[in-house]
Amino acid sequence: MSGTSVDAIDLAVADLTWRGADICLRPLHHAEHPWPADTRARLLAALPPAATSMAEVCALDVLVGEAFAAVASQAEGAELIATHGQTVFHWIADGRARGTLQLGQPASIVEATGLPVISDFRARDVAAGGQGAPLAGMLDALWLAGDAPRAALNLGGIANITVVGRPGEPVLAFDTGPASCLMDMEAARITQGVQAADIDGRIARAGRVRADLLSRLLADPYYGRPAPKSTGRELFDRAYVAHHGTGLPPVSDADLMATLVELTAATIAAACARHGVVEVVASGGGVHNPALMAALARRLAPATLTTSEARGLPSDAKEAYLFALLGFLTWHGVPGVAAGATGAGTPRVLGRISPGDAPLRLPVPHGPPRSLFIESP
Repeated sequence: MSGTSVDAIDLAVADLTWRGADICLRPLHHAEHPWPADTRARLLAALPPAATSMAEVCALDVLVGEAFAAVASQAEGAELIATHGQTVFHWIADGRARGTLQLGQPASIVEATGLPVISDFRARDVAAGGQGAPLAGMLDALWLAGDAPRAALNLGGIANITVVGRPGEPVLAFDTGPASCLMDMEAARITQGVQAADIDGRIARAGRVRADLLSRLLADPYYGRPAPKSTGRELFDRAYVAHHGTGLPPVSDADLMATLVELTAATIAAACARHGVVEVVASGGGVHNPALMAALARRLAPATLTTSEARGLPSDAKEAYLFALLGFLTWHGVPGVAAGATGAGTPRVLGRISPGDAPLRLPVPHGPPRSLFIESP
């Protein structure tokens, strides 16, 4: 998979098995693969608010599929491939998700590997009235259920959380707002394209939070909307920060980055506090930003902050393992969304299956899973 940051193509290989009503996931291998430079540049150039053409969308669908196929070909011993694709647009109208578009032609992956491929996971949930994002709810619900509300936090380009209550309580999954997308865009501007991110949070740690800018950023209506909800670069685009800073005294680069860190931490912490969360389990590229993790720990207190690594899932590959699980569930005819998590009335089996070279033989549909166990590699 590749997230909204378009920073790398993540490969995760897992062995998944049923044990009665439980699923065991054993991580076998994960790696980050760089995007072909030209394909990545063209993807970023096509994202909102940029204008593009149908010819470019068609070309990118093929180029992304070929890039994924090259990575998937390295998954030795695989039997089934799940691909998230690259999100290029998430259509929200009046708070409702109307459509979502992920590029990456699965036929290219089938041709390169000969294996069946499951893709386009979000569209069915949207068609059923859900937000289509985030889709981590099923993994998190099976993984983190306990005696107190916990949140699984993904720090990609956009931040999303899954709130998992006590057994029997509904699961809620939603996007809280930006995680790294605004910081990444500003880091690229500040370094004139040399850095795609604020490495180790160095720029942010040299600055101070500008309360006037932070106040304007926090006033965005998105944060006050009830969950479930979803967002993306359509809202938090390249012009977003400059627009909100209009009329304010000049903001230094370091102060700007420190303020964006605080925005991410404040909006995540507020969302967690509304649901009484006592523990936050973080994953995604943002866990490598010490400035962000320090701000989160401070804002979340007294709730504790840890990483998915401590619970057996590599933080850099958690979302890739998520889609391995979703592919496994689809293969067995099991809905991939926890009831109510994204707003869909009834959970649906997600994705579409592209047959491989061998005749397509699906197993007998399985009943709903009860829990997820992460086994040692």
